[in-house]
Amino acid sequence: MTRTGLPALALTALACAAPPAEDASGVRGPGRAGVSPGNAADRVALFGDLHIHTMYSHDAFMGTVRTTPDDAYRFARGEAIPHPSGESIRLSGAPLDFLAVTDHAEYLGALAALIDPSSPTYGHALTDALITGQGGGARARLGALSRVRELARAGDPINGPEVRASAWQRIIEAAERHNDPGRFTALIGYEYTMGVSSRHVHRNVIFRGSEAPELPFSSLDGDPEDLWNWLDGLREEGIEALAMPHNMNQSDGLAFPDRETWKGAEIDAEFAAKRIRNEPVAEISQQKGTSEVHPSLSPNDEWADFQIVQYYLDRVNNTDPISVFKGGYWRDALLTGLEMEERLGVNPYALGAIGSSDSHVSAGSFEEDNRFTSRRNTPQARGSAYSEEDGGWENFWTPRQATHGTGGLAGVWAGENTRAAIFDALKRRESFATSGTRIRVRFFGGFGLDDAVSDAADPIAAAYEHGVPMGGDLEGGDGGAPSFLVWALRDPENAWLQRAQVIKGWLEDGETKEQVYDVVCSDGLEPDPDTHRCDDNGAQVNLDDCSISRDKGAVELRTTWTDPDFDPGARSFYYVRVLENPTCRWSTWDALRLGIEPNPDLHATHQERAWSSPIWYTP
Repeated sequence: MTRTGLPALALTALACAAPPAEDASGVRGPGRAGVSPGNAADRVALFGDLHIHTMYSHDAFMGTVRTTPDDAYRFARGEAIPHPSGESIRLSGAPLDFLAVTDHAEYLGALAALIDPSSPTYGHALTDALITGQGGGARARLGALSRVRELARAGDPINGPEVRASAWQRIIEAAERHNDPGRFTALIGYEYTMGVSSRHVHRNVIFRGSEAPELPFSSLDGDPEDLWNWLDGLREEGIEALAMPHNMNQSDGLAFPDRETWKGAEIDAEFAAKRIRNEPVAEISQQKGTSEVHPSLSPNDEWADFQIVQYYLDRVNNTDPISVFKGGYWRDALLTGLEMEERLGVNPYALGAIGSSDSHVSAGSFEEDNRFTSRRNTPQARGSAYSEEDGGWENFWTPRQATHGTGGLAGVWAGENTRAAIFDALKRRESFATSGTRIRVRFFGGFGLDDAVSDAADPIAAAYEHGVPMGGDLEGGDGGAPSFLVWALRDPENAWLQRAQVIKGWLEDGETKEQVYDVVCSDGLEPDPDTHRCDDNGAQVNLDDCSISRDKGAVELRTTWTDPDFDPGARSFYYVRVLENPTCRWSTWDALRLGIEPNPDLHATHQERAWSSPIWYTP
């Protein structure tokens, strides 16, 4: 994120009263959530990362990562840790409020055990091939990993339960050590990593408390439906957990099927109910791209082209472009869910939103001007600078990782900084995603909500009393249009806010429709009633030094908005997207520091953003 000083107040004058003091303060960092969990209006925004890999993930280990879950928690709390390149890395902004280490359940700890003298597989015959590639580099290591998979299927102890249980116990123990209720929350979790010919059907599993099974359920044990059955079984035993899909943009449409299960059966109401019961939230922003929306699916959305990853991640030939987008993006899934609810009576895709990093170096890279990547942490390796041999951009082949972004962040509205409060916020979908910036966004909907909050001394309390927060379902209405309270507060260390939008999706005569409405603009501008767009506020980026306009944008955006096109007979959803003024992308920061022109194949600037979870309306 671009570092900026605080400007003169650029508060947009709106009809609503000021938000509660804790929401308007701009205070960041751990320790601010010591309020009672019983009062919904006292909930505060917490920021964290629910997708981090350490040396216990096989791919991180092969990338020479030797940092542990303890290191991941130390980094999240503001400490410096070692990077595989030999450098020291740390957050340049405030510490996080919460973190979950989510190492891959598949081959969990198997490679790390090879260099652990206490492990039964220490000194295994494949050790040299896996760690060094025996001179063959990445291809040799991948070949050795394929051999590990073959041995695992044959019952070799290299991936035996003793090895996996040892790593899993160390992950749990690290979370227990670093969990500090009220100040910092360390959640227990892992990644379930199913792939079909490099098409990702991945999800992270997060546990509510200290209770966890002896071993995590992996894709070697079954498909996602089997995972949900396992989660249902844990719930009956008193162990609460939920799963969150991610990397949907890499799924070739397999992430959100509408007709057929992974077992080849027809999707029915039971399948749909099982899915939404166990997967209420999706990770839509992370370093391997944004999965909110794709330009080909939403051609009328001018802001859809944001951190779009173009190539498959797991193929050695990384010039294979992704070609199937439907079924791989969150907004499309929200629309499909309306259709499926009409047909099945259950919406399997009533999904809230979070962001996270998916870092494989035990540390999330969230700031555009503090970018670090896996293993070779150089601009040349990540595609933002050419080498001396290239001599210029005309001879440079841009690698696939150059289209990756910085890590996203998970935001929740919780009454206290504890495992239970954060988990419950995720479960009720009072969560939001950001691209790495710490915008705080609130979103409420209700019939007559505009009147309820306009004169209220505490509009947030009134919104909870007379409406529903993000993640909720609208009820009643008697045919009148719903109103929504939209509120966003700028990250004080990043750019000012440009606009807040409501994205609406609905079902009309059996077909899905969508519309982007700008609902509040910065700088005294008003949305055009015909185009539903704000004029550009004129904010600029100086590519010579990445400085940004200091007299454009808002600290706070807030309004009540009533749907002008409401059809009381149409199933629909609404969510908020908040856009900052343009800033330099991480690749431009790299080029600037090297004194070269930015890579012409990449966006020089972009607009960081936040997304709320939706609110749904059912006739």
